[in-house]
Amino acid sequence: MEKKTKYFTLGILGGFGIIAIVIAILMFIPLIAMVTGPSTVAVIPVVGEIGYGASSENVTIANPDVFSQMMDEANNDPNIGAIVLDINSPGGSPVAGEEMLEKVNSSQKPVVARISDTGASAAYMVASGADEIVASPSSWVGSIGVILTLSDLSEYYKKQGVDIYSITGGKYKDMGADYRNLTTDEKNMLQTMVDEQYNSFINIVAKNRNLTVDYVKKIAEGKPYTGQQALNISLIDRLGGKDYAIELAANKSNMSYYNVLDYGTGLGFFGI
Repeated sequence: MEKKTKYFTLGILGGFGIIAIVIAILMFIPLIAMVTGPSTVAVIPVVGEIGYGASSENVTIANPDVFSQMMDEANNDPNIGAIVLDINSPGGSPVAGEEMLEKVNSSQKPVVARISDTGASAAYMVASGADEIVASPSSWVGSIGVILTLSDLSEYYKKQGVDIYSITGGKYKDMGADYRNLTTDEKNMLQTMVDEQYNSFINIVAKNRNLTVDYVKKIAEGKPYTGQQALNISLIDRLGGKDYAIELAANKSNMSYYNVLDYGTGLGFFGI
């Protein structure tokens, strides 16, 4: 009985010892990073439509709140020396894109944007804030523009014998409703709003890419470009894949040997 008690006591002490060692390691990691410098590149995904919804089984959303949280974690972690944005997105909400761009612009650590299949519209806006942009030769890049889509189903409703009535307070309250067409005044109003967003987009790209506004206007117009074409017109900086972008980011933080923490997979792995 006494022997069992001794083993039990030793087991408890051993367990506490392991816990103490783990706590000590966790406490010393930040101190080690302060002495030796950062040793990790964080890879943050920007995948799917940019917007405020939540991802589901069939739809992937790049949510600015989730993105901001990942950017904050990477910037506050002393072990992380640089960030790679792993972009595969057709764009989405301009407001959500602007929020994400703000986080990129305010990053305290070097940021490299890597465009895989697509980095268009609001997704390109986000990428433009990075220190450098890398894309594959066949990537789709750019599409600097704004679109507003409305439907006029008034003729369809008539054929179906459907009468729709609306009682509004305000002349423009049902503007864009699908049971009637837009008036000339409404079309002009919406065009002015779209033009304002478009000009803002152009100014953002011009500032972030160190280009003139007139030049960006010339190459914008909602045009998509291949990665090779985008390189030729200064919308990106280099051609390459994900590994190349990670290596580039590590070099910007003077890391000759580094680990990679991929927020998209939740996995960390070693790199050279």
